[in-house]
Amino acid sequence: MSSPCDPSYARAGDVATAVMVMDSRLKAIYDGKGGSDPEQRRMADDFARSMTAADADALLDGVCTLIYMYMDWLRTVCERHDKEVIEHVVPTLVATMRMMPNTFRPEVIPTMAGLLIASGTGLSPNLWRAQYGDWTRAEMNPLEATAVILAEHINRMVGDDQEFATRLITDALAATDEA
Repeated sequence: MSSPCDPSYARAGDVATAVMVMDSRLKAIYDGKGGSDPEQRRMADDFARSMTAADADALLDGVCTLIYMYMDWLRTVCERHDKEVIEHVVPTLVATMRMMPNTFRPEVIPTMAGLLIASGTGLSPNLWRAQYGDWTRAEMNPLEATAVILAEHINRMVGDDQEFATRLITDALAATDEA
């Protein structure tokens, strides 16, 4: 019996913009600027103001798709080494979230962990989340940060290749375009 949270029922959203936002955040981290670059902040603010509600929904779905794709890739890698993705990835990422109290207030950590677990078990994170109501404003930054720390985890895992997670998605998008 198929689940109503099966990824085949989910909208992919704007994955291209989601990966650009995630990649921009990663580059800021790797450059040592974090979120403190005023030019980067201005461009992000301008971008956010230009978005319609439909654009924002598509971006939110795109971020959830990134989380799903990253957890799917991690699940495949873990299975090759007889490891369980939930056991291997989720505790590390939750520990990272707990060290970032300005981004991850304690009440959003269970939701972000739930997105990782849903994805790790093959469920759509956005459909899983939808069962509990609409996204809240308080969940937006943690959602973005979850995708970023997941990508950064993958980059470290493959030998500190700072662009691996981005290439993983852009290669998948390119393959989809060719099909």
